[in-house]
Formats: sequence, C-alpha cells, structure tokens
Amino acid sequence: MALLSALCLASCTQPSAEKFSISEAAISQLVAEVPAADKALLEKGVRQAASLWQAADGSEADFVQFVKENYVADEAAKKSLYDKLARASEVINGAYNQLSVDLSKPVVLSGPQPDNVDYLLSEYSPYAHLSDDMYQNKLAFITMLNFPFYSLAEKNELGKSWSRQEWAYARMGDSYTSRVPASVKKVAGKAYNDAENYIASYNIMMGHLLTDDGRRLFPSDMCLLSHWNLRDEIKSNYANLPNANEKQEMIYQVMERIVNQEIPAAVINNADYDWAPYSNKTWQNGAEVTLQPEGAERYQRILDIYHADLLADPYYSGMPTAIVRNFEGSMEVSAQQIEQLFTELVSSEQVKKVAALIKERLGRDLRPYDIWYDGFKSRASLSQDVLSEQTRKLYPTPEAFEAGMPAMLMNFGFSRERAQYIADKIKVEGARGSGHALGTMGRGYNSFLRTRIGATGMDYKGYNIAVHEFGHNVEQTLDTYDIDYYTLAGVPNTGFTETLAFVFQKRDLRLLGQKSIINDNTTLDIFWGMYEIMGVSLVDMYTWRWLYEHPEATAEQLRDNCLRIAKEVWNKYYEPVLGSHDATLLAIYSHMINAPMYLPNYPFGHIVEYQIEEHFSKLPNPDNIAPEIDRIWRIGRLTPNAWMNEAVGSDVSTQPILNAIDRIVGK
Repeated sequence: MALLSALCLASCTQPSAEKFSISEAAISQLVAEVPAADKALLEKGVRQAASLWQAADGSEADFVQFVKENYVADEAAKKSLYDKLARASEVINGAYNQLSVDLSKPVVLSGPQPDNVDYLLSEYSPYAHLSDDMYQNKLAFITMLNFPFYSLAEKNELGKSWSRQEWAYARMGDSYTSRVPASVKKVAGKAYNDAENYIASYNIMMGHLLTDDGRRLFPSDMCLLSHWNLRDEIKSNYANLPNANEKQEMIYQVMERIVNQEIPAAVINNADYDWAPYSNKTWQNGAEVTLQPEGAERYQRILDIYHADLLADPYYSGMPTAIVRNFEGSMEVSAQQIEQLFTELVSSEQVKKVAALIKERLGRDLRPYDIWYDGFKSRASLSQDVLSEQTRKLYPTPEAFEAGMPAMLMNFGFSRERAQYIADKIKVEGARGSGHALGTMGRGYNSFLRTRIGATGMDYKGYNIAVHEFGHNVEQTLDTYDIDYYTLAGVPNTGFTETLAFVFQKRDLRLLGQKSIINDNTTLDIFWGMYEIMGVSLVDMYTWRWLYEHPEATAEQLRDNCLRIAKEVWNKYYEPVLGSHDATLLAIYSHMINAPMYLPNYPFGHIVEYQIEEHFSKLPNPDNIAPEIDRIWRIGRLTPNAWMNEAVGSDVSTQPILNAIDRIVGK
C-alpha cells in the first residue's frame, strides 16, 4: 500500500518521448469558449489534462472535442459527477485491495511454509493496469478536467478557507496525476515484495546465542524477529530480571552484527547453529564451524527498491525523485521541514536533561541501546513473565483477541453498541512476521489485524504490538466507514494513524485491568521515543539522499555509506548523550529495508501524539477519550496542519513537548 500511495502522487508532465503536445492556441480557445463559472479552475483542469494526453488518446481536435463534451460547469451536475466517480473509486479500491489481501495470505499469515507459487501470487498486483485502463477509457481525463490537482503549497494556502466539499474535490484531483506504465509498477511491486519477504523471515534464534564463555542467556525456544522483537526484548529487560543488562548488551551486539552484515548468514532463521555474537564464532553439534557473513544482502533489498524508483522517476517530473514523492507527495511535508523538526529536537538541551534523569534511575552510564529505555512506562517495573502469563490466558488464539476487542473499546469510553460496530469491521489473523494492520479501502470490507501468537498463546510483547495495531484498525474503520466524502477517507499521512496506534499502545496495561496513568512520565516516554526514532529516520533520509547522488552504487557501497551515515548521525546527536563513538545502531530498523522513508512517519506521529495527549488531558474526564477519538479520526485526509488545527487548534510543532520537558525537569 505504501507503493500504491507513492505511485498515485505526482506532477502532471510526462517524459518527452511520450508527451503529445496540445498547442497553447487550443488551450486558450477552450478556456475562452467553454462555459465555466471559474475560468481559472477551467484552465487548470484543461492544462493538466493536456499535459497527460498522448497520441494514442487522439488528435488535438479530439482533445478539444473531449473537453467541450466532458467539462461540467453546473455545480449540481459537478457534485453528481463527483459522487459517481467517488463511488466507482471505492468499489474498485475495495475489491482490488481485498484481492491483494487474499492472495498474500499464505506468505504473511502463520501456517505452512510458503512455496514459490505462493510468493508469485503474493507479488501479483491487481492495481498494475488500473491507471492505464482509466486513461484508455478517458475516465482519468474526465476526473482531472473537472477536479484538477492542487500542489501542496496550494492546498496549504487555499485549504484554509475550503469547505469539506472543496477538500473532497481537491482530493479527487490527486487521483490521476501521472501515467506510470504497468511494467514499471510491476518491477516496483516485486522489489517491495522481495524486501518484505526477506524481513518477515529474519528471525534470531535467541536460545542458540552464546556468551564468549559458553553460557546461554535466553530460553531455548525463544525466536525474535529483527528488529522489532529484538528491540522489545531490550525494553523488557529494564525490569528487575536475572542477567537483564547482560541480555541487553548481547542483543546490542547482535544488532550491530546485523547492520554491519557480519552476522553469519546461516544462523538467520536457523536453529542448526550456535552463535557467539561477540566473537562471531559458530558451532554445529558442539563443533566449531566457519560460516560466511551475510555480506550485503540487507542493502541489496534497498538497492532493488531504489532501482525500481529510478524507472518510475521520469513519469513524475514535478516530483522527480522518490524522496520528493515520499515527503511532499505522501507525507505532504517537505523533507527540509521534516529534517528541521527532527534536528531541533535531537540537538536540544532537553535531551541531555532527560538522559541525566535516565542515568540516575539506572545507576550506570548510558549505553547506545538506552535509546529504548522503557522505564517511564508504568509496566517497566512489572515482570514480563507475569504479564505474559495473563495475556496467554486471555488470548490463546487470534479469535480470542478478536472477541476481546469490544471490551477494550468500552474501556476507552465507547458505548457497547459503538464498540461492537467498530470491532465487527476488524478481523484478527495470526501473522508469520511481527504483525501489522491492514486497512480496508472501501465500506463493506474488513480491516485486518495480523498478530504473532505462539503455540502457548500471545505473550506480552506480542500483546503490546497487537494493541498498537488495533489502534491503526480503529482509525482505518472510523475514517472509512464514517467519512462524509470518500476521497477524504484516511488521514493526512501515516504519522497520523501512528498517533492513534500510540494512544492505544500506551494504555495496554489499562486494558489488562492494571493501573495505567497518563502523567509526566508519559510525556517523558513520548519525548524519549521521539529522540530515538528521529535519529533512525535521519539515517534513512540521508541514505536515500546519498543513493540519488550515487545512482551507480553497488550493494557493498551502499552498505558502507549507510554505516558511515549512521555513525555520523550518532556521533553528532547521540554520542554526547549515550557515548560509544561510531555506533551503527541507528541503521537497525527493518523499515529501512522493506518500507524506505516510512520511518519519518513515526516521529512525526509522536509529535502529533503529544499534542493529542495534551488535548486529552484537558478533557473533563481524561479517561473517557472515545468521543474525541470519534471526532478527531473522522476529520479525514486534509493536509497535516489543517487536520491538526481542526483536531486541537494548532499547527504540528515540537515546541509544546519541549516546553513540557522544561516544566518537568527544570530549565
């Protein structure tokens, strides 16, 4: 879906080889002769349609006739046209999305090991020819002629006074703004799919990890997916557990080996070998063996996606790189603005103050993995084993978690009827990987919550992730089923769906009947989470910037420069706080591999999260957040600042949380 979103956003000019030029005389004639209440809007639509018209679509005379026959000037008729196009989009998107969901199940859900046919079917994209079809039957031209595309700058400025209907019309204008051939989309689909499959099976057999003196620190059957489960195991060991800090140090060493690609390839997702990550030695059946390192496989996945994006770039002249399409197109925030937001926070004095507080609580110097310090959460002092015992009893199967969702929603303040209405539209399934949420794209279809549940039931870490994904599903349900205009379905960018997922996740103990308080510790936790993920995001962004500067790079060169970038970001913003010169930990996130440049959505979501949580804290009953969830996540897909102003009355900004940190730890 990240790929689909990227391919649906672009400028309105094609490469010269495919461009069919409509003359200025013809455009001027149409603007003068075609009846229109708003001549500027007519000209905008005509020019955009002309820019994408090709020889195969007809002659210039055909184009002139097409405009005269299909431009709708009457407002009532235009609304009728919008309704028909929106309904058609929902029918097509909903059905196509469901087809993709069903075909990919053998690959993404728990069950028998998928074979080659399963992978090939999962790579099939029903969307591949959709855009071509819409241009061939001229529906794409009818759409852009009557509902032209607005740039991000235009949306930010004009949108201040737009009605809901005008916003809906503008979003309809985002539908057709490029003509990327199906063959190019297919290459991209395969690259993303291969990267996803690579990550979904990147398991570390923790029971087969050895210290250099031969000890095993983890249960024999523990299997953790990188990076998510490894990170969460580090977090769980901030509780008072045996060998807690030694376990954290070992996982950190594993992560560094993965990022550096020194990890022996044969130990990945394989219990046949014992591995000592410090010495990087391996054994089989007690005998030491020599295994080849992974090398650059991790970075080859990034490179394949980059090469697929290069194929698509010529079809997006106004947004000519994947970087621009990701930020100004998908996120609707420029990369420069994102970088400024992030660097302001990670370089702030407030970071050092919070780090000093963490150091005091831990009673030791900070280490790189303390970017995942979890002690601000109320669960940090609780035994993960005790919590897992509770969650395994409650949720032995995906069906049990699904049955428990209405009660979770009622805990937030939803009525029984409203909770059931939302839960009925979410299907829970067992995941092969760590789990994810997959939204519906049309009313009449379910959203899907994929969660990893072991043979003995859902452990606490899995439960915590599942509650996060449940927040995604609630957002996906509210802003699809209850939206007033289909083209406004969704949120401004994925950072905003991460926001509701974070809101749910931090209340996971409350859903288990435990005491869960939203207070100053919550603010500290959100802030430290921002600090962590902003650095990871900067590495992702800078790596792609380097790729576009070095289009001939090999996987090995990409690896070496990604490591260089990770070290530079670490040394500048993290070494002064956490030590360890040249640490490469910031490059561990799996999203860099299977969803490039998605990571900035997380810290952006944290920024929004804090502003939302601050808003919740001012409610008459801060525990009853359901009415505001219902209101806020039905605002729909405006631009980020427009959405935030409707939600809480202010722009997206890090200043509120920086001010709050000063209040908590002192200036």
